[in-house]
Amino acid sequence: MDIQNKLFDLEGKVQPYQWGGFTYIPTLLSREQMPGQPSAEYWLGAHVQAPSMVNGEKPLNALLQEHPELLGAKVQSQFGRLPYLLKVLDVKDMLSIQVHPSIENAKKGYTAENEAGIALTASNRNYKDDNHKPELAYALGEFWLLHGFRNPQLMRETLAARNELAFLLPVFGEGDYANLYRTVMEMPDADVLRHLQPLLVRILPLYEAGELPKSNPDFWAARAALTYNEKGRIDRGIFSIYMLNLVEMKKGQAIFQDAGLLHAYLEGQNVEIMANSDNVLRGGLTPKYVDVPELLKHVQFEACIPNLLDGTSIQPHEKAFLTPAADFELHLIELTKGEQMELKSATVEILLVLEGSLAITERNSGFKQVVNKGQSVLLTAGAEIVLAALADSQAFRATVPGAAN
Repeated sequence: MDIQNKLFDLEGKVQPYQWGGFTYIPTLLSREQMPGQPSAEYWLGAHVQAPSMVNGEKPLNALLQEHPELLGAKVQSQFGRLPYLLKVLDVKDMLSIQVHPSIENAKKGYTAENEAGIALTASNRNYKDDNHKPELAYALGEFWLLHGFRNPQLMRETLAARNELAFLLPVFGEGDYANLYRTVMEMPDADVLRHLQPLLVRILPLYEAGELPKSNPDFWAARAALTYNEKGRIDRGIFSIYMLNLVEMKKGQAIFQDAGLLHAYLEGQNVEIMANSDNVLRGGLTPKYVDVPELLKHVQFEACIPNLLDGTSIQPHEKAFLTPAADFELHLIELTKGEQMELKSATVEILLVLEGSLAITERNSGFKQVVNKGQSVLLTAGAEIVLAALADSQAFRATVPGAAN
């Protein structure tokens, strides 16, 4: 592979998680749908679990291990690896209530599980790597999620509006989030059943009759019960649906989720960028491993006001979604047919075309490549490219903030 070239073809990996849809990602990628197998996430990056292939020849993580200079001096010094992971998600069934660790806690947890001899592929493994996982999600259409604890007034109103949950009002008091969440997460299964069964008996007929709007947490509680409950057991994650902010994102909006923030994706498609990690601590709405004591170590027990981002223009045709994360930055590029723009890369960048078709020319080599909907390219440090829209086009650019400094 000629690494003097600074523009490469990049092909990601599809993850068949059970909550995924069946058609969106295969259609985007112009691939055949695998019968009976969901396509939940499309990964573009260098994570060891599912590295992307460069020019169909070499995994991206292996390429960067052999040639770390492709990262550029600052990113190579600061991170020593590609610090981000870019994804496309198709959420058909709600994901688990989850939280991500800080980088310090990830290092501790990863080391401790290694020393305990827990295999990386073990079902009871919490830490898949030693990194944190702040993340930004960009909505590709109507997208629903749970995001951080409700403010005290809204929390009390939500609990008080349902007789079955009113027993939690004195537990919450004037705003004791830790007491509230610990109570429902540590509650015996028999008590979970006793408290939630009457609620579900009341709301499930309304859900099945189509009488609950998505803006009502009862809608998602009923859907969760149908998706995750087992005979004689109710998933305690249903409590969290009433405790966390229920957020509807419109197409083009984004939201940032840092370490310690409880959240869950409920429905829709998004582009997601995150630190290069797969560390997830779960709090329910999942058949996967839930380690309550470990989860509780990492939750931020405070109210959250969801902040929806519309992006900041940084040059014509390009805007950035700015976050506190040092690991990544997501840019949106929109060009109408016939328009052009120039880009310079100071580190490894990934360009994913979501709509349309772009002709990409690398200035120094003159190498040219046409990138169509669902296709991606990799740029390395020092790349100077010209994008020309062959049709009305939308592309996402994954990069590292301040890489040129």
